[in-house]
Amino acid sequence: MSKKSQQGITAKKEENFSEWFTQIVQRCELADLRSNVKGFLIFQPWSVLAMEKMYKILEEILQKKGHKPYWFPTLIPEKNLKKESEHLGGFTPEVFWVTHGGKKKFEEKLALRPTSETIIYPMFGIWIRSYNDLPFKVYQRANVFRYETKATRPFLRSREFHWIERHSAHSTEEDAFNQVKEDMKTTEEFLHDILGIPFIFFKRPEWDKFSGAARTFAADALNPDGKVIQQPSTHMISQKFSRAFDVKFKDKDGKDKYCYITCYGPAISRIFASVIITHGDNKGLKFPWEIAPTQVVIIPIDKKVKQKAEQLKRKIEKIASVEIDYSDKRPGEKFNYWEMKGVPIRIDLGLKDLEKNRITIFRRDLNRKEISVKSKDVKEPIENIVLKRIKEISKEFTKNLIKQADKVFENRVKEAKSIKEINSAIKEGAIVKCNFCSLEKDGEKCAEVIEKEIGAEVRGTKLDERQKPSGKCVICGKEANHIVYIAKSY
Repeated sequence: MSKKSQQGITAKKEENFSEWFTQIVQRCELADLRSNVKGFLIFQPWSVLAMEKMYKILEEILQKKGHKPYWFPTLIPEKNLKKESEHLGGFTPEVFWVTHGGKKKFEEKLALRPTSETIIYPMFGIWIRSYNDLPFKVYQRANVFRYETKATRPFLRSREFHWIERHSAHSTEEDAFNQVKEDMKTTEEFLHDILGIPFIFFKRPEWDKFSGAARTFAADALNPDGKVIQQPSTHMISQKFSRAFDVKFKDKDGKDKYCYITCYGPAISRIFASVIITHGDNKGLKFPWEIAPTQVVIIPIDKKVKQKAEQLKRKIEKIASVEIDYSDKRPGEKFNYWEMKGVPIRIDLGLKDLEKNRITIFRRDLNRKEISVKSKDVKEPIENIVLKRIKEISKEFTKNLIKQADKVFENRVKEAKSIKEINSAIKEGAIVKCNFCSLEKDGEKCAEVIEKEIGAEVRGTKLDERQKPSGKCVICGKEANHIVYIAKSY
């Protein structure tokens, strides 16, 4: 245990979210910020182990849905980026350029990939020949690099982030949009149903699309400080890309047609930030069962119980990741440390309890609840009873976190009928729902008023919105054609 980790979390999440988050990152040993490359993190084992599990879960979901894994080059020739001008214009300010190999200067600059469309789609143009090749679905696990000029923040905003990007080519626009809808389902399955992160999926306004996209859809999660984090986004890519990179196929009628392309980008490192923020409390982290680096920790209270601890560990490791804390710290220090680290289950192993065939289990999901497990039948080993209890808790644990997170999120969406009400709700840390004139270019002026006067953004319109707009736009007074959601963002 480092000195920082022994200090515990002193900031209150609800009072000083920024300091709370900083302490969580440092004292729970998630990342070290002391690298001398500005904006780049050193990810420590406790975050890496959780994110490795996240990668595994998401990749399994994608593969079951027909997406094949590839590894594409990290370097992209400048000419590739130039082929689609809108895309290049959106990313040029953020590109890291490689100009030399050793002492030799390259004739053409190479970009450290800010995203991979311009290295993947030329290969689509080579690989795809016929309608029989479609849909063509690929993904890669990769790091991307963007020269972020705003203030960086561990996991939330940095110059290198870890993600999965999925790309696909389709024969029809309808089939492509079905893929986009599948991406939204994947986000629901992964973010909410496994990681317990509540969010809203929006269709982004015309002025806030991904560079080179015809339509952009994105999930927003909400932080305690009232700012949203954009989580996975999915895009209907403009056919300008298909034409620029000659991504076409021969249809059943023998004619050449351009493919419809989509892409999807879940950033694992940023999603990890939302896991920390959504479930963490003033004691420290809370991990969903499925991604906890260690799911069970055993604390021997007495040296004489070492043999029983090892015996118990061998049993538990068949169903969960487990470790024993043999450090020379006092029991209370160990309890606080593992609670801060967010381990779902702690087992306190005391000699007196064992003599009574009893073991104490602490669970991190239900207000730090302790359970005394006792074998009523002296012939049945206590470790078998503990194993059954762990199996039960493992099925309940993430569900409990989801219920708690959903309850908090539901109370933070508020309606407003004027710019004054919008401002008031934003100050309270809410996402604001209101009438709005247009999500096309002619609505951008109203969005600029919101940004200038309130410091918030129009995030878009909710895809499953049941309420119909009625009345006037809250900004310009023209007829409202949309119900939009407004929030501050990072």
